[in-house]
Amino acid sequence: MELQEKIFVAGHRGLVGSALCKMLRKKGYKNIITRTRDELDLLDQARVEQFFKEEKPDYVFLAAAKVGGIYANNTYPAEFAYSNMQIQNNIVHSSYKSGVQKLCFLGSSCIYPKFAPQPMKEEHLLTGQLEPTNQAYALAKIAGITMCQSYNKQYGTNFISVMPTNLFGPGDNYDPMNSHVLPAFIRRFHEAKENDTPVVTIWGTGTPKREFLYSEDLADACIYLMNNYNDSEIVNIGTGIEVSIAQLALAVKEVVGYEGEIEYDSTKPDGTPRKLLDCAKIHDLGWKHNTGLKEGIEAAYEDFLQRWKEGCFSEPQHA
Repeated sequence: MELQEKIFVAGHRGLVGSALCKMLRKKGYKNIITRTRDELDLLDQARVEQFFKEEKPDYVFLAAAKVGGIYANNTYPAEFAYSNMQIQNNIVHSSYKSGVQKLCFLGSSCIYPKFAPQPMKEEHLLTGQLEPTNQAYALAKIAGITMCQSYNKQYGTNFISVMPTNLFGPGDNYDPMNSHVLPAFIRRFHEAKENDTPVVTIWGTGTPKREFLYSEDLADACIYLMNNYNDSEIVNIGTGIEVSIAQLALAVKEVVGYEGEIEYDSTKPDGTPRKLLDCAKIHDLGWKHNTGLKEGIEAAYEDFLQRWKEGCFSEPQHA
């Protein structure tokens, strides 16, 4: 990507999109196009096609998506399936029609089978059953990967697909019902600290293991791949380091400064037992992460505190 070329970041207000915009500007890219949901409804095919026809972006980062944790995925599967497939279909097809030079599709480690060998390699895709609690979201992302590969094969496009591990960082979603595990922990431990709550209860047994990547590291990786990778095969993006949910809870507790106890509700689902990505491919391409877990949690908590003081959090949304 040349510094003056036009880059569209779809989903620029989200965790990934905002990190991408920040990292692009940091690297000297100035011609960045963004649209709010009010300005451009990505679910509306006609409006998306008109936008691409008028703006003619050279590059596209497809970071717009409906995302959430176990509760949200398990409760609203139809919304996760419809919204994600509709957004992907509209942006990928319009990118092809308008002659976009290259597109980066953001997938998820949820695409891999529930009991995939660990660490999960790119070739493990479609080799087993998915985790039931987020199957709708995973299938939507798999459809997006297949769509990019199919357009490359049939139309000669250059659409790449990246699979990030669990993400966190500034601008995250801290909704107590719909957020992912790490931001949910930050809010829960902070509220417990503020209210002098003696015990924080966490879903599951605490034994599942997860890998976490700071959002700005993901953004750096996506830009790196846009400039250095041209293949239809997917690429994992992660740290190659995993921690148990119990270890994560203790790490967040320490950063927040909560002094109460932690208990686990084993009647609630654990989700996938392990989700560690094999990152050998992206490492061989020359990229590695820069931010450690504790350093990232500290930065995320600072962002949370600032937004908390500004009253940026709304009540949970269930629809």
